[in-house]
Parts: sequence; structure tokens; C-alpha cells
Amino acid sequence: MSFQQFLSVLRARFWAALLVFVLVVATAVGVSLVLPKQYLGEASVVIDVKPDPVAMMATPGIALPSFMATQVDILASDRVALRVIKDLRLAENPQIRQQWQEDAQGIGTVEQWLMALLQEQLDVRPSRESNVINIAYKSPDPRFAAALANAFAQAYIATTLELRVDPAQNFRNFFDTQTQGARDALEKAQGRLSAYQQQKGIIATDERLDVENARLNELSSQLTQLQAISAESASRERQAQGARGDRLQEVLANPVVGSLKAELARSEARLKELGSRYGDRHPQVIEARANIAELQSRLNAETQRVTSSVGVTATINQQREAQVRRELEAQRAKVLKMKAVRDEGMVLQREVENAQRVFDSLAARLNQTALEAQSSQSYANVLTTALPPTEPSSPKILLNTALAVFLGVLLAIGVALLLELADRRVRSPDDAVAALGLPVIGTLPKPGAKRFIPGNRPLLPGTRGLALPAPAQEG
Repeated sequence: MSFQQFLSVLRARFWAALLVFVLVVATAVGVSLVLPKQYLGEASVVIDVKPDPVAMMATPGIALPSFMATQVDILASDRVALRVIKDLRLAENPQIRQQWQEDAQGIGTVEQWLMALLQEQLDVRPSRESNVINIAYKSPDPRFAAALANAFAQAYIATTLELRVDPAQNFRNFFDTQTQGARDALEKAQGRLSAYQQQKGIIATDERLDVENARLNELSSQLTQLQAISAESASRERQAQGARGDRLQEVLANPVVGSLKAELARSEARLKELGSRYGDRHPQVIEARANIAELQSRLNAETQRVTSSVGVTATINQQREAQVRRELEAQRAKVLKMKAVRDEGMVLQREVENAQRVFDSLAARLNQTALEAQSSQSYANVLTTALPPTEPSSPKILLNTALAVFLGVLLAIGVALLLELADRRVRSPDDAVAALGLPVIGTLPKPGAKRFIPGNRPLLPGTRGLALPAPAQEG
């Protein structure tokens, strides 16, 4: 269909298209005027991204893309709506309860009916590039719309605080139970350690093991010294019992032995002198020999006495060595026993330390969760408070009229085209050509029209007539 054909169709169906256009526009304007005015109360809340002063850390998950969507879902949830109903005491209003009886026929509860009604008029929109959430509520009463928007904002903030505090309270109860158990375990471990220390005579600052270790080291040193002394005494005893006993240092250093040896030497010299002077049978010679034999006997006796004292010394040293060895073994056994006792005590001490660490950790978590459970500040805050709007948000007469004009034009054109398709007529030479498939050789004017010259075009502009097809050419 060409543009000329389209215009001819519109001219032919003008009154039908005009009727459709007027009906559409009139209906839209009438409905806009009849519909009750709706007012939109708007409030907004902002999500605070500052670190939590109690937990000293940022709110978990606040940087995730789903966080804002979660907050929108919370704000539009039944829990927030139910809190709004409780805060405003809407369920206690007699008019609202009567309306519920009329609309729901007593089915369900008034709270359920109110929640569905409030959520139907609620509009929650998050900002695209910020942490602000806009809350809008539509109502015929501007003050009621503003009050509901503010009530939803406050209920949302209170709900987020409950969602934060309630888990903290549950964790507080859990950590309270665990802390009590850890305290009991710590007290039992301390009781076992105290009883063991009292039983074994161990005090908190026990230095007995160090003293006993020093005593053990001292006995070991004494044993080493006595072993050397005993070995030397044994060697000198063997020398004293042998043929070289008179060469012992004790014998040589003995003054009695020395005086006897000197006197014996003088007597031997005198005997030699008397023997050379008087002969071997002289009484003085015999007396000198007897005197020498007595001195030799006395020297041997004194030497024997001195060498026997060396044996006594060796025996004493061996006895001292054996005694110190026994004391060393006893001290070593005592130290080992004290180490075993101390090791067992250290095990109990570590149990106490582990129980103390567990208790301290649980106590810290308990204090943390107790502070969180007592928190009264949510991460959401009111940014703007809704005020009663002065102008209605709907119906928008100008916008509805403009849309009705646009829609009316489309419908009018569509009705005209549909009517033309239902009753197709030839309104121009192009229609004749399209319908018959033959060229047009001329047009006839309408009755009463002025004369026209021959041709395919009318003589006067706007002349309309019936087109005649050209005769077919014979072969």
C-alpha cells in the first residue's frame, strides 16, 4: 500500500477513526479523573560501611554484590511488615478489622491480610552505585503514606539489629555454657596439680631438684678424687708389702726411723772400729754387735709400723670410696625419682595451662558476644525521612492524556485499516491497477464535476472519479 492509498483510506474512514480516537482519549481522561488520588511517601536508608566498633572489623559480606539485594529482600519481607503492623498497632484499629472482615470474610488473620495489603503498596528500590535504599509507599492519604514509609524504614533498621543481636545472644548462651565447662575443667586440673604437689612435697618455686643435682655433681667429684687417692694408696700398700717397703716416703720421712738409721750407722762404724782393734771375740765387739742387732730390730719394727699405717690408709681410702660410691648411687636414684615426680607434675601443669588457655579464649569470646548482644546500633541508618507529599503521584492526567492520544491515534489507524480490509474498495487508479492488473487509460469525474482534458490525471486538483482500464491489444 502506497502512501496515497493510505491517505485515501484514512479520508474514507475518517469518522470511524475519529470516533475511536475520541473514545480512547475520553476514556483515559475520564478514568484519570475518576480514579482516587494516590500519594507517594518516600524515605531512604543508608548502609554504613564503617568498621564495627564492637567487633573491630567491617560488616562481613558488605562488599558482596548480593548484599544490597539481600537488604532489599529483608525490607520487603513479612517480618518487617509484621513489625510495622505491631509498631503502628494497625491490627487494633476497629476500622481496619471491619474492613478485613468484609474483604477476607474472616479467613486467616488480620495480620496476614495487612501484610499482603502493605507489601502490595510498598516499593523498595536500591541505588545503582551507592549504599542507599529508597522506600516508597503509596496511599490515598498523604500523611498515612509518609507514616508507612517511615515505619518501614524504622522496622527495617530494628530488624537488621535483631538479625545481628539474636545470633549474638545465642552465641553468648553457647559460650557461657562452654566457659562454665572450661572453668570446671580448669578447677579440676588445678586441684589434681595441688594434690600431687602436696603429696610429693613440691612447691610452686621448687629448687630441690637443683640442690640435689648439685649434691650429685659434688659426690661425683668426690668419688673421682677418692678413686685417685685409693688407687695411689693401693699402690703404696703393695710397695709396702714388697721388698721396697723401707723406701716408702712415709718410712723415709719418719723421724724415729731416721734417728734409728743414724744410730745404727754409728753403731756399725764403732763395731768396725772395735773389730779392727780388738778382734771379733772381744767383749766390746760382741756388745756392739748386740747393740746393732737391737737397733736393727727396732728399725724393722718401726718400719713395719709405718708401712702398716700405709695399708690402713689404703683401707680407709677404699672404704671412703665405697661409701661415696653408695652415696652417689643413692643420690642418683633420688634425683631420677625427683625428675620422674617433676615430669609427672609438669604433665599436670601443662594440663592446667591448656585448660587456662581454653578458658581464657572462651572467656574472651563470651565477653565479645556479650558486647555484641548488647549492641543497640545497626549498620543501617535513616538517610531521609518521608514527609506528607503535597501533590498526588497518581493519576497523572497530563501523562495519561498524552499516552491516550498516542494510543488513540494508533487504534484509530488500526480500526480504519481493519474496516478497509473487511470492505475493500477502489479509491484510486493504483487500486484499480492492483485489483485488475491492467493499465489505466483515463479517469471519469464525479457527477457535477467540471470538464477535463483527456489523460490519466484529473483536470482540476482533487478531482476524483472512476478509472477505466485500457483495452487489451490484439495479437
